[in-house]
Amino acid sequence: MLSTLLRAGKLKANSAQVLAKTLKRGISVKSILHGSPEAKKVGEAEIQQHSAIVARGKYVHGFETHKVKPDQVDAYKKAAEEYYTGIIRDPELNVKLSGSWETLVGEQDTFFHILEYENYRGVDKAAQLIKDSEHQTRYRRMLPHLNSRVLQLNQEFAFMPTAPPHNHGGVFELRTYQLNPGTLLEWESAWYVILERRQPSIGRGNCACSFRRRGIEARRKFISPIGAWFSQVGRLHQVHHMWQFPDLTTRKETRQKAWEVDGWAETVSKTAQLVKFMDAYILTPLPWSPLK
Repeated sequence: MLSTLLRAGKLKANSAQVLAKTLKRGISVKSILHGSPEAKKVGEAEIQQHSAIVARGKYVHGFETHKVKPDQVDAYKKAAEEYYTGIIRDPELNVKLSGSWETLVGEQDTFFHILEYENYRGVDKAAQLIKDSEHQTRYRRMLPHLNSRVLQLNQEFAFMPTAPPHNHGGVFELRTYQLNPGTLLEWESAWYVILERRQPSIGRGNCACSFRRRGIEARRKFISPIGAWFSQVGRLHQVHHMWQFPDLTTRKETRQKAWEVDGWAETVSKTAQLVKFMDAYILTPLPWSPLK
């Protein structure tokens, strides 16, 4: 099939390489060609969504971003602590808080909260239970302190599951990449081609992924990877990575050392071509954050 498409002039060279790797992984051709006549011949039963291919599994992470009025930061922190600690202590909701952070470098007076749900049913259930409850009352107490708020639902990449709660200290870096539409598989593939098969699998729980990427493993020697996610609802075609450093000096040294790792420069070069723009935020955890 690949050779037929090449002869027909349907694929550029770089797209053909991605497609060849994708075919080896059992991924539908249609997910690359986005509905071309050739892709439709593959068969509807074989078609898989990108998210089913690159995601870790059932978990859904809600990224809540709050931009706070500068003169009301302290009041906001108090209200936010009451709300977020309240919902994670409620066993009926079955919601976990991965972490809560304040921006140190980046858009000032901006706060990030990452909530973990078991699946989309968990999101629906929590939203219904919170409605008209004391949790909703606490949430409303935050609103007068806000300039804006955004909720985005994300899934984890299988290659870097979200870290469990810990207290390592230091600072966190949240890197957000706005991808060109339709390039999520190419982004993930750029990591896949430098992977090594090793045991045990990375991450927590029952992650089926038994692969570790060379670039990520190299960074593990210097810092703590916190997680990698891609958006599903809200601002689309976004990828997020989070890392933890002892301090900003270590961050600088780590990024310099990463360029010495085999395959790292190639990975950065490939993924940079898929990105419209990117942001890097340096964050500090709030006192109640499980990750800090």
